[in-house]
Parts: sequence; C-alpha cells; structure tokens
Amino acid sequence: MENRRNELKDALLRKGAIKFGDFTLTSGKKSDYYVDIKDAATDPAILQAIGQEFATMIAEKVIAGMELGAVPLLVSTALAAKIRYVIIRKERKHGTGKLNIGEISPNDNVDIIEDVVTTGNSVLKSANFVRDMGGIVRRAFCVVDREEGGMELLRENGIALTPMFTISEIRKTR
Repeated sequence: MENRRNELKDALLRKGAIKFGDFTLTSGKKSDYYVDIKDAATDPAILQAIGQEFATMIAEKVIAGMELGAVPLLVSTALAAKIRYVIIRKERKHGTGKLNIGEISPNDNVDIIEDVVTTGNSVLKSANFVRDMGGIVRRAFCVVDREEGGMELLRENGIALTPMFTISEIRKTR
C-alpha cells in the first residue's frame, strides 16, 4: 500500500501536478510552489490511482465534492469503491436551480473529497451544503494539503481532514 502511494506521488511530480518556482496564486499571495491536480487528473492512470487510493481511505457509502476540481476524483473514487457520489455546484444553474447533482438523503453519512486544501473554505462550504440537506459530514479527504490552516478550520467545524499527501511530505522527496 505504501508502495502504491509512493508511485502515485512520483507520478504526480512527473506530470507536473506540483511545481516549484515563483507563482502568484488566485488569492494574489506569492508561493514557491503550485499544486494543480486538475491537469494531472486528465491522465487516466493517475486518475485511476487517485480513485483507488481514496477508495481505501473513505468509510461512507456517499461521497461529495465541489465542482470543478473534485468531479473527476469523485467519479473515479465512486467507481473504485462502488458507491454513490454527489457533485456540489458553486452557483445555481438554470433549469431546476439545484446546487447538487446526485441525491443526499437525511442522515446520509457523507465523506467530502477535494483535490487541494489550502484554507479549507471550499471543503467547509461543501460540508455545510451537505449538512443543510440533512446529511452528516465528519470526514474530508484531499490529494494534497498545502498546510495553510485548512486542517485546523475543518477540525474546528467537526471535520477530520485526511490528505493523501502534505506539501511537507512532497518537499522532502523532490
């Protein structure tokens, strides 16, 4: 199992999912690294490996995540674990106006999936949506935790975050 994680970490680095240099993030903040799991997830082998790894980590029969980054991860994980998934939209769309694709029933235990966690706000927004629909969220999982306060914010809101990798761990192996 540890070998599989190391192979996935190496594949993410080879694919350029974690780049080191000088970057300006969406927030305007400067960083000496950039994490882009979305691009790496377009590689079927990497996407399958991520889904298989998440499938060994999750405990619930329903997973959910915010569009865009979580969508391929949700599908891959749902196929590997043979469970349901729910996509949470960032804003209401025309038609039904629903914010979710897939159903959340009252008292469903739901694990949240995310590609990258920085502050934890996106995961918390997903969790709060699930909770507003009557679901129960106690855990979240991500591919990479940037270790910038997300784990603490989620813990304060009753959610345990489990990353596949932390940026500290990745820095040690590059």
